[in-house]
Amino acid sequence: MKNTLYFNRQRGFTLIELLIVLAIAGLLTRIAYGSYAASVAKGRRNAAQGCLMEQAQYMERVYTVNMSYASGTLPAASQQCQSDLAAHYTFSVPTLSASSFVVRASATGKQITLDSSCNALTVDQKGARSPATGCW
Repeated sequence: MKNTLYFNRQRGFTLIELLIVLAIAGLLTRIAYGSYAASVAKGRRNAAQGCLMEQAQYMERVYTVNMSYASGTLPAASQQCQSDLAAHYTFSVPTLSASSFVVRASATGKQITLDSSCNALTVDQKGARSPATGCW
């Protein structure tokens, strides 16, 4: 004789099991997105550092030709670099004299919150970078 309880048993997932799986998937997605966003911010910061170094090298070439930094402006070549990062960094030369310069990249938009410890990057004529630790 057949056991009727065995044949009437439902097969599949319960609602509770599905909710647990969805909760775990959501948690893993949140962790993965945070890591991804931090990686993207670090990549943008590295690109900004590259632009700053390019600008500093240009200023050194200006000094070699003119014996003064004062006649230098941001090079046309770095304008492409700047336009690529325009939504995330603004570039400027806050200090420019005959014997010194400072080039700066300031974070804007989402980059400020994603990379809060490194919002302003600078390089001067001595090659000194700031902030000195953690960002370069």
